Amino acid sequence: MEIRNIAIIAHVDHGKTTLVDQLLKQSGTFRTNEVVEDRVMDSNDIERERGITILAKPTAINYKDYKINILDTPGHADFGGEVERIMKMVDGVLLVVDAYEGTMPQTRFVLKKALEANVKPIVVINKVDRPNTRVHEVIDEVYELFMDLDATDEQIDFPIVFASGLKGTSSYEEDLETQKETMEPIYETIIKYIPAPSMDSSSPLQFQPALLDYNDYVGRIGVGRVARGTIKVNQTVTCMRLDGTNKQFRIQKLFGFSGLKRVEVESVSAGDICAIAGLEDIGVGETVCETGCLEALPPLRIDEPTLEMTFSTNNSPFAGQEGKNVTARKIEERLAKESQRDVSLRFTRIPNTESWLVKGRGELHLSILIENMRREDFELQVSKPQVITKEIDGIICEPYEDLQVECPDESIGGVIEALGTRGAIMENMTSNNGQTRVNYVIPSRGLIGFSTDFMTLTKGYGIINHTYKEYRARENVSVGERKNGVLVAANAGKATAYGIGQVEDRGVMFVEPGTEVYEGMLVGENAYENDLAVNVAKAKNLSNMRSSSKDTTVVLKKPRRFSLESCLDYINEDELVEITPSTFRMRKKILNEVERKKQRIKEANSYNN
Repeated sequence: MEIRNIAIIAHVDHGKTTLVDQLLKQSGTFRTNEVVEDRVMDSNDIERERGITILAKPTAINYKDYKINILDTPGHADFGGEVERIMKMVDGVLLVVDAYEGTMPQTRFVLKKALEANVKPIVVINKVDRPNTRVHEVIDEVYELFMDLDATDEQIDFPIVFASGLKGTSSYEEDLETQKETMEPIYETIIKYIPAPSMDSSSPLQFQPALLDYNDYVGRIGVGRVARGTIKVNQTVTCMRLDGTNKQFRIQKLFGFSGLKRVEVESVSAGDICAIAGLEDIGVGETVCETGCLEALPPLRIDEPTLEMTFSTNNSPFAGQEGKNVTARKIEERLAKESQRDVSLRFTRIPNTESWLVKGRGELHLSILIENMRREDFELQVSKPQVITKEIDGIICEPYEDLQVECPDESIGGVIEALGTRGAIMENMTSNNGQTRVNYVIPSRGLIGFSTDFMTLTKGYGIINHTYKEYRARENVSVGERKNGVLVAANAGKATAYGIGQVEDRGVMFVEPGTEVYEGMLVGENAYENDLAVNVAKAKNLSNMRSSSKDTTVVLKKPRRFSLESCLDYINEDELVEITPSTFRMRKKILNEVERKKQRIKEANSYNN
């Protein structure tokens, strides 16, 4: 059986995963009576809820006399390291582009990775059944993007297939009339244009993990393509480590892929994709060789983290009330387990504390880890994300990103003004059908906290995308700090309608009557720049005088609601987010008001000296 190895790449929400659904269903991979969910490749709850792919996943389909290994890749830049490594496992890519939105920032990002790896591209114009499609313009945009990325003549000579992943139709022509309920044009184009992998199964073994998985029974699992030779269960092999050392081990388990299932197999030959278990600390980019014939493959580049934040055990007055996993040992074990499968995640224990410095690829990367921990009954506290600076040629540098925003014309003025205060440099601006699209280059710290402001400025109609560009010299300006102060609870207790009513004219409230609060917890946003201690648990003094009817009913404004990401965006450096299985709370690092004042005086004196 011949093999084809392809990856599906695209911008977020351009329909990669839905297209893979159809490729799987129409290939006959599933039994006729098998119940299959939509977006079946997004197996993680958070992936399904948010409609994004977080982890790259291999699958395989049989079509005619071919086995087609397909890797569904993340579209978000925070998980771009996965995309880059996957390119070493495949010989071609399906570049999926929305027939209305056209090329977007992540389209550029993922295509750049594919062209650098010199794999063969096939373009799929998806969602052709959408109203207001602009197929001709989108095809022109795709050609322009290839040229912008210095594609070779061979790479630009790509085939195009038109499809609707939602309806399961495709055709070689852009005319909707030619769309038929079949994925055959895509299968046939893959077989015709994607080259077969090297099938040198008689030479000594070479295998390189490009992805990691983990389970409690066999430990780390390395997923990759067999570059040459054949790998077998119980075979003794040597791992050439990245640090220059070698380690012998036995292949305990060997897995192939069939549909969505990982199936145990006895052997896998060159050109095929498989997963191996047996070395507990196998790493991405290391080479597994036949013992006695050690030849290392070129190491794979792993994207460095650009953002860091502090994770700590929960020490608030409500600690331990809602979660089961609250100890430092449990949190450290969980972080260690995550770092086993996520090579872009790093963590180190801060000496003599119950805190860890956790580094990742971006806010989304870290917030998804926090959300997973919360759902696993963990309690913890996290600090505001900070960018990771580097010293390059004696100059302190920080990460910069390409940013693209799109919103209704009436909102763009406020967006441009807000980005101007965050150090963004405008590259170009275009307007079409009442929508304006603007491209910027912006320091990564300028994006921390911006997404919440952006949604407010555009009334939820804006689209924002960004991707890492490069490190540049750090500008000595304050960027991304919240302008307004906060209302901080001065007393512990249950918030009352009377207490909230007394202070709500000072700003925007975050709590409602009945919410349990503690001293130092953020209960609202002040209308001014300074923080203000307030008593929202204050009860009305009772007397023997009858209240007038207007005193009996207190009409309060609706409090502002926060998601996890908006909490991380909102807090300043002297604040934390307390995370439990049932809620998020924002708080001051120093809970006591007197202690906070002493700290402010101390900081002011040290600054003046």
